[in-house]
Amino acid sequence: MHSWTTLSQAFGGIGIFILGMIIMTQGLHALAGDTIRNALIRFTKTPTTGVITGAVSTAVLQSSSATTVAAVGFVSAGLLTFPQALGIIFGANIGTTITGWMVALLGFKLKLGTLVLPFILVGSSLKLFSKGKAADIGFAIAGFGLIFVGISFMQEGMSVYKDIISPEYFPGDSFFGRFELFLLGILVTIITQSSSAGVAATLTMIYGGAISFEQGAALVVGMDVGTTVTAALATIGGSTEVKRTGFSHVVYNIFTGIAALFLIAPYTLFFESFAPGFFMQQAEIVLVLFHTFFNFLGVIAIIPFTIPFAHLMEKIIPEPKQKYIQDFDPALLENIPLALSVVQKSLENEFKTLLRYMLYLLGAKKNAHKINLHTFDKLLDETQNFLDKINLKNTQDANWQRLISLIHVIDHLQRLFDRCREDEHKALFLQSSPLLVLEKNQFIGLIQTSLQLLEKTSLQELANYTQQSNYDIDRKTEQKREEITLLMADGTVSIDEGTYHLEAIRWLQRSSVHITRIAYHLQQALLNAGK
Repeated sequence: MHSWTTLSQAFGGIGIFILGMIIMTQGLHALAGDTIRNALIRFTKTPTTGVITGAVSTAVLQSSSATTVAAVGFVSAGLLTFPQALGIIFGANIGTTITGWMVALLGFKLKLGTLVLPFILVGSSLKLFSKGKAADIGFAIAGFGLIFVGISFMQEGMSVYKDIISPEYFPGDSFFGRFELFLLGILVTIITQSSSAGVAATLTMIYGGAISFEQGAALVVGMDVGTTVTAALATIGGSTEVKRTGFSHVVYNIFTGIAALFLIAPYTLFFESFAPGFFMQQAEIVLVLFHTFFNFLGVIAIIPFTIPFAHLMEKIIPEPKQKYIQDFDPALLENIPLALSVVQKSLENEFKTLLRYMLYLLGAKKNAHKINLHTFDKLLDETQNFLDKINLKNTQDANWQRLISLIHVIDHLQRLFDRCREDEHKALFLQSSPLLVLEKNQFIGLIQTSLQLLEKTSLQELANYTQQSNYDIDRKTEQKREEITLLMADGTVSIDEGTYHLEAIRWLQRSSVHITRIAYHLQQALLNAGK
């Protein structure tokens, strides 16, 4: 009966650990998710920088899945190239190893199981009685505490079996024995849906002497490969980018895992030769170091070949014959993220087209382009009609937030178009008025810079720039409004002429606001694309 109780304690510890990881990840994701997604886009310029951002993002969020999903979302939206996304995925593998270090150093060395109990109370209280960032911090703190309570339960449960379960109960220390443990590690990860829990349990068994280092290393390698099964299953029914990303993750992890199996023997020999005491007494630290080492080595090996590897994946999983660029095919509605990405890309193109037309109305030379108003109006209607067909039920889903942002974009885009079509005479008056030259040129500068940033897909920079420019335009046009009013009062400018000037100023102010709001909501849609 006692043995059954301790066994339940060990399994319960694994469950508490997994629950703690889920809660802490959700808290960190809510707390830093937008910042991390923004950083992924801003700093990922090459596969190498992708590795760095992927590793840091995963370490902060404690979730390789969140990082990978963000990368896939950005590729689908056309904001990252496939090779750049591969760098993020490779880096995520390094970031996941931080969990092992946390378990080995804080869980085993500092034995925080009892000390963190108040953390759970504080964290849960913050979550229950606070809102916003404080509630997210509380969730993360509570999850952090549960992780170490779970480790403590696992240690106590396994300690009873220290003299009963020994390495002899597991496959022997041969290549075939390691391969069996490798397969067992894959199976454990598939069942628990958490490589972190498997690694924590393996570290606990090594710490308690139930398995040897070599056996633990083979298990951890298998668990690393096992994470790709979830990624592979997630690609079913997904877009081409999702399938390529998921399959690339599988191929890369299998390659790294097989190489790691062959590295166990020389790695063990190195420590036995140069640090035998440390190897015997700190086997769990040596294992965590091995986990980090082979993932880091895998990244170093693959980075020079990222572009050829990406081309290989593109050949294996080619684009479907039916292209969805500016094509609102009903088939897109079966894949909501892809449908939203197509709408977003279409709205960005329509925004650029309208900005060029505004330059034409204002008499600018550079980037100005006349459009067929009827054709453009029809294009806006087609975009809105397709957007109307995207119906979501889960209001907490990132796709919901993205849909809301895109609805705001098309609303402001239509209102801006109405100002250009119905109030064209006001724009033409602004073009010819000698009293409004400075204000007109400032507005043209806003449009020209916005076009440049849109071409570079720098939506975060665009949102910041338009917000500041709109503030400056509003301040200066209000001053000009006062000047015009004074000229009307002293008879320098007639009432009719002054009214035309004031209406032109109002057109400029409202058009600037619409541009600013479109930029802001496009940037929000971008952030939600990677959630």
